[in-house]
Amino acid sequence: MKTLHALDRKHLPLVLFVSLLGTLAASLAQGQWPDYTQLAATLDQPLSRLRWIVGDISEVAFYKHELPALGLLLGACLAHVAHMYGYRWQGFAICYGSGLWPWVFTSSLLGLLLSHAFWGWTLASGTWQPTFVAFVSLPAAMVLLYGAGWRVTLSGALLGALLVTPASLLMVNYLCYPLQLPVVVGNVGGMALASLVAFMLCRRFPSWVRHSHKPVVREPVAAQPDYGVVWTLRRVLADFSEAPFFGNELASLGLLLGVFLAYMLAPAAPAYGSLLLLPMVAGQALASLVGVLFWRHQWQARGWYPTYIPIVSIVPAAVLAHGGSWQVVVGSAVFGALVAPPLAVAITQRLPAYMHGYIGNVLSMAVSTLGIVPLVGLLAGGAA
Repeated sequence: MKTLHALDRKHLPLVLFVSLLGTLAASLAQGQWPDYTQLAATLDQPLSRLRWIVGDISEVAFYKHELPALGLLLGACLAHVAHMYGYRWQGFAICYGSGLWPWVFTSSLLGLLLSHAFWGWTLASGTWQPTFVAFVSLPAAMVLLYGAGWRVTLSGALLGALLVTPASLLMVNYLCYPLQLPVVVGNVGGMALASLVAFMLCRRFPSWVRHSHKPVVREPVAAQPDYGVVWTLRRVLADFSEAPFFGNELASLGLLLGVFLAYMLAPAAPAYGSLLLLPMVAGQALASLVGVLFWRHQWQARGWYPTYIPIVSIVPAAVLAHGGSWQVVVGSAVFGALVAPPLAVAITQRLPAYMHGYIGNVLSMAVSTLGIVPLVGLLAGGAA
């Protein structure tokens, strides 16, 4: 019985991969997808609500669609299996080589489902609501900081639903909407403030996050990176899945293939029906490329640097606010790549050790978006 249990647990990622592949195939067989407006207008229907929930998984990249969400999870599952078996084609080891991806995913997914259970009623207002925030914030950060185990996993999920989601809801509805600020400011601002409170609570009540075991991690086979052209392109690709703490090329490839497929099937479905997906993705890739090239010395010295930040904040917020002109795409990408990563590191270095450094990243997103998006609008307006 013990051997069978160990075998089932060992092959759980593969089972998940096959199940998700079947789900994707069934979705493709339907042939037609509603656009974003239709989806948002029919959230009282079970299928539309399910699509919204699954779409929350890709919300952090501003894609909001079930196909990129499923692609992200398929790629991540494959990357985890490759990491566990030490395959060379695994790319950058998922979840920073911690071996914690199953726990990270479980805690994030539970946090997302609990958020919808507690706060899904806010969608009845008819306006967009940040129901996705628990999937890419505190639950995963707690698992990576405190380790594996159901105590940590469930604590992270519950605190994410009880603290992060309502904090973001309050900031979006009572700050961003009235002042006409980019909603990403409220999303990440809520993540930061709620996570500060959560980590202080975990320090005060350490039994919440006490764990009893660590995962078995197989060390990557890859040699010391040369930080050349191939590494640069791989790093740019991996940045697309950095926000959910995956940071892996296979996960990012699944995300991008999924969103391009969604765009081909129904152009008005992903990216909130804006029809701006292509300039958005171009700006996101350019932001990462500029950041990786400009901050290469930081990557070499530190082993990791938050060049992903503009991908999930400044660039998509600027494109949605000011359109997909080349001035907006290039301006938001370059300014975001140069300003946001060092600001994040400066904030993170001032955090206490019992807090996860992602708080510095999301605070940088909020501050940088507030400063850069209006600037890009002025520059693009002047150029026009």
